Amino acid sequence: MRVPFRHPARLLLATLLMAGCQSTGATAPVATGAAAPAASAPVQPVAQQPASFPEWLAALRVEALSQGIRPQTFDRAFQRVKLSDRVVELDGAQPEFTRQVWQYLDSAVNEKRVQDGRQKLQEHAALLSRITRRTGVPGEILVAFWGVESDFGKSTGNFSVIDALTTLAFEGRRAAYFRSELLAALRILESGDIAPERMTGSWAGAMGQTQFMPTVFLRNAVDEDNDGHRDIWGSMPDVLASTAKFVLANGWRPGESWGQEVQLPDGFPYDQAELSITKPLSEWRRLGVRPLDGGDLGGEGTASILVLAGHRGPAFLVRDNFRAIMRYNPSTSYSLAVAMLADRMTGKPGVRGSWPREEQALSKDERVDLQQRLAALGLEPGAADGIVGANTRNAVRRFQASVGEIPDGFATKALLERLRQRS
Repeated sequence: MRVPFRHPARLLLATLLMAGCQSTGATAPVATGAAAPAASAPVQPVAQQPASFPEWLAALRVEALSQGIRPQTFDRAFQRVKLSDRVVELDGAQPEFTRQVWQYLDSAVNEKRVQDGRQKLQEHAALLSRITRRTGVPGEILVAFWGVESDFGKSTGNFSVIDALTTLAFEGRRAAYFRSELLAALRILESGDIAPERMTGSWAGAMGQTQFMPTVFLRNAVDEDNDGHRDIWGSMPDVLASTAKFVLANGWRPGESWGQEVQLPDGFPYDQAELSITKPLSEWRRLGVRPLDGGDLGGEGTASILVLAGHRGPAFLVRDNFRAIMRYNPSTSYSLAVAMLADRMTGKPGVRGSWPREEQALSKDERVDLQQRLAALGLEPGAADGIVGANTRNAVRRFQASVGEIPDGFATKALLERLRQRS
């Protein structure tokens, strides 16, 4: 059972000292780039939930100091720490994911954001040009990440990152993961890049204008303005250069596009329309995939076909750079939003095909019901977890084929009702 805690950390630290959590007095070197190296025998995280927060914090302090965090850095970071009921609430909430892809795009790539993005491209043209020359990541892609992640810095989150990560590391569902992020956040403070009171972000600890987790910051943050600090909160050179480094590390291929919207021929094999299935462009050409304006697909290399709303919605041919976007956030809707926002900012038309807007999203309970009914028919949808992944889509395709529908894998309320009638 969770015990709320609201006392200032300075009292906790006094308690810890009385309990024998004494500083060694040694001063570790300040980290200047990536994380400071751990000591030869680092203290491992406790294997089970400690009896109290002071006990837990004492163990964390010992571990942090063993990894090169100075006592004064740790003590300042936790001087006013508090566990957050709101963070626990948000972490425990099970999102329904009831927005369809077109609803997400309507919000993420609205006309105001497109216009704001064009203004940002002009405002930071020289900086973006310099970063693109060095990394090969186009300026419009960087500005699109900035727009989708924080609406160009307007919505970066106002949670204390130390409070949020401490709460999640102490009592969250993924305590080990957030403990590692919390230690990474302490290494950032140790480096002097940011003061604890300025280290703000989302309830889950994502920071700055393009929402880096602390471990991502340590690997990718850049001091582009050469002021001695990697500042993804307030320095646009640092924000954009750091984002470019991260995108490049995620596999961005300079000189290539993310993909394009395409038209599929009648009789297209929709069981091949999965991100996990890649084919040479020559093979997609052979299968009749064409650009929207006709002609043949240009270029070489490999690509996948995505149909995010079945055969009645748009189709997209996506390449390696689409996957690089997805490594920033593993959502096809998110990745398409970044790609479309970048296209729109440079004068391209965005999505031209029609979405089946009358289709309402299945609730989580309905998705679980769908999976259970597909499993009962022996169609192997995978776990009944409410997450419609490749296994569930393939099971839907098998059911659609068995009842004479186009097997596009798009789960609708009508399809669920048809499954229920079979029971």
